[in-house]
Amino acid sequence: NIKEDIVMGIASMVLGIISLIFSFIPGMNLIAIIMSIIGIALGTLGKKNESQKGMATAGLVCSIIALALSLIVWIACASIIGTAASAAHGLY
Repeated sequence: NIKEDIVMGIASMVLGIISLIFSFIPGMNLIAIIMSIIGIALGTLGKKNESQKGMATAGLVCSIIALALSLIVWIACASIIGTAASAAHGLY
């Protein structure tokens, strides 16, 4: 249905923008990963409609960038915590 494709494109864009914002907040990083995965799925489904293809593409791009940033921040935080734990263990 055309209306569902339009809603999916808009939802993908909204989720992509929100997950981009949340990807920089360490406590909200896991929520950003989940929202960006949902945004990617909705963006691919929303690209079927020709009239709202731009919104779906923008949501898809924002969601992919947010997913990449969230994973990078998540890995960086985990490595910093692991390094600090091993350094603290070496002191005792």
